[in-house]
Amino acid sequence: MTNLKLLSVQLPIWLLGLALALALTRPAFAQVGPPTTPAFRMAEPAGPPTDQQLRDQRTAAINAIARSTGMPGLPVAGGGGSAADESATPLPDLTRMVPTTTEPQKLSASVQILLLLSVLTLAPSILLMTTCFTRVVIVLSLLRQALGTAQLPPNQVMIGLALFMTFLIMGPTWSEINSVAIQPYQKTEITQGVAFERTVNVMRGFMIRQIVAAHNEDDVYLFHSYATKGGTPPQQWSEVATTSLVPAFILSELKVSFLMGFRIYLPFLIIDMVIASVLISIGMQLLPPAMISLPFKLLLFVLVDGWHLITATLLSSFN
Repeated sequence: MTNLKLLSVQLPIWLLGLALALALTRPAFAQVGPPTTPAFRMAEPAGPPTDQQLRDQRTAAINAIARSTGMPGLPVAGGGGSAADESATPLPDLTRMVPTTTEPQKLSASVQILLLLSVLTLAPSILLMTTCFTRVVIVLSLLRQALGTAQLPPNQVMIGLALFMTFLIMGPTWSEINSVAIQPYQKTEITQGVAFERTVNVMRGFMIRQIVAAHNEDDVYLFHSYATKGGTPPQQWSEVATTSLVPAFILSELKVSFLMGFRIYLPFLIIDMVIASVLISIGMQLLPPAMISLPFKLLLFVLVDGWHLITATLLSSFN
């Protein structure tokens, strides 16, 4: 009975010793094939991460972002830092990636693209307000109405003709802007502000010449008096602000274009009246006079070479 109790106590001890012996002698046995289970790692200490571990994690994240963008990363700390060391950690040097204002050769392409987009955005307004496009397109539109052809020539042809006539008339003015403002600015001889001021002065000269040629100085006085709240009339053109000169120029162009349209309308109006009188006199009141007068107006316009006369008149109306 005593031997059985002793055996029951010693048997588990022998089994445990045998298991330990097998575990210690296991590397000596040959293995067939690669190991199927990874090696055990040392257990990491439990608890929240230390300050150094947090700094290492943030540094690794910043370096990963820097590598993906091509910027220089942060130096890896040697360990054992404090909060003061963390605040003193340098940030990535952005000046190596973004050019500074002291390097105009690197910024010139970006500035040129920005200026190009700005000009393209404002080009329709500039073309309508400060050039001869307004007068040309209104005269051509009134000519089409006087002929009685509702959609002939089509709008694309009318606008295209007005645009190319505008390019031709404004050619000397734009060439002067290129020589006194754009070229010196591209050669870095003048600043952007000086180039803009010279451009505005050239455009002001063109608008002033057209206002004086049309004798529409009263429009300038009108807008200047409103801008200065009833101040004294200007004695020099330099006293008139550009914000007052531009609407005065547009109003002057509208007056001139409507006057030219009235003179163009008169011969075609006479033809309509003659045709209508003839139709009434012969008792054909139900026949539209415009249907009969249109061939006669087209014949008259072609015989006198009307397109040449209208175009020559428009070109000569600008000094």
